[in-house]
This record gives sequence, structure tokens and C-alpha cells, in this order.
Amino acid sequence: MLIPATFPGLKGYFGKVDEIWGISIRKVVQKFQLTRTKPMSSSSFNPTNSEDIFEHFFNLGRTAGSPPSSSRVNFNPRNADQFFSEFFDSNGSGSVSSRSSVARKAPAVEKSLACSLEDLYNGGKKKVKISRKVIDLARQIQTIEETITIDIKPGWKKGTKITFVEKGNFEPGFVTADLIFVIDEKPHGVFTREGNDLIINRKILLLEALAGKTIELTTLDGRILMIPVTEIVKPGYELIYPNEGMPFQRSL
Repeated sequence: MLIPATFPGLKGYFGKVDEIWGISIRKVVQKFQLTRTKPMSSSSFNPTNSEDIFEHFFNLGRTAGSPPSSSRVNFNPRNADQFFSEFFDSNGSGSVSSRSSVARKAPAVEKSLACSLEDLYNGGKKKVKISRKVIDLARQIQTIEETITIDIKPGWKKGTKITFVEKGNFEPGFVTADLIFVIDEKPHGVFTREGNDLIINRKILLLEALAGKTIELTTLDGRILMIPVTEIVKPGYELIYPNEGMPFQRSL
């Protein structure tokens, strides 16, 4: 049996370690158990070398007849490094790690995506170039650039969020962050949006207000509307032309 160089403290236990790794560890897969009288805390166990760790978990110095333990631990060690990583955090703090725990995700990266009313009326695709931090095969953090295509749905509003999972920055010890684009509306030269309604303001002459007028209007998708005004117009007059506002998104 080879004792890894990263655990020099194990050399003094060569005989016992060989016995443990040759016999006990194979039994561990089926029925190895730990005994403790009270919950473990960071202050109650502070290993300083591999001998202390083995004594703590395998009770190398316990007397015969010690009662069996009641807490089962399942693991499948392949070598000494992997064996220790089964039990301890990668930061070497000595605290017992949970293999079933889910790693935390790094905070999401949010970016504003400015869209015209035409974009939000008609929908379409926008290509956005981003730069982000990733970890390469050599475990080095690098900054890369890539282009993301965003599928804009007709009727999206200011504040709509589009999430790209794990397209944000890598941070050591965390799952790569998500990238979130937040829709912002550019001011329009003709229309003002209020919810799903499109508002326009037009000034007309007094004669037109009394005799009537037809207003020509180009819609956001390029159609020409001819809107007749047949009533007498007073200051503050509103005319509603149905079904020509923004597309309605039920999910918004």
C-alpha cells in the first residue's frame, strides 16, 4: 500500500493504516458507523494532522468492548486524498461536509437591454456581446467574450427579465452566476406607452375641431391608419381607436 505524500503523518500508522484500508474500509461501505455523544461543533474538533483525524473517526485508541455507533456514513474511497475529501471541506477547516448539500450560486449579473417600441410591438431577436469570467481546463480564471441572442416577445414591457442560466461570472466556491437582462423602453417620437395602450397627442386647427378631420397615423408595424374625427373637438378631447395598442402578453 502506498501512503500519499500529502499525508506524511500517516507513515507512523503504516501497519494500522494498512489494516484499516485493507479490511475496515471495505466493511465501511456496508456498515461503517460513527459514534458520538453530542453534536459535533467547529470548536469540539480541530484536527492538526492526519493522526488526529484517524484517531477521531476510527477510534484507533479506544478500548475493547466500546459500544457500536449509531450514525451511518456511506462513502467509497479510492485513495487517501479522496478519502479525506469525503469527510472534510476543501478549505481544510476540519468541519464535516455534507455530500448532499447544494452549492450556492453566485449573485446574478443584471444588464439593461434598451428596446424601441417597434421592438416590443413586433418582437424579434437582439444579439448582445458580453464579457464574463470563466474557469478554464487549467483551473485558471479567464475573461471571455461571446454573443448572446435574445428572443424578444411582442408585448414585453419595461422591467421584463430574461434569464440566461450560468452565463454570468464564475466565482471560486460558487456555482456560476446567472445573467439577467432587464427590458428598458426607449422614448418614441410619436407614441407614449401606458400599459398596453399607445397614446398620441395631436394639435388641430379651430376649423378642423368644428368641421371634422381625418388623422393619418403610421402604426408601429408600418401600417397606415386613417382615423376620422367627426365630433366637435374641445381641449382635452380623447378619441379611442380599439385594437391598435400593444400586443397583450397574458404571462406578463
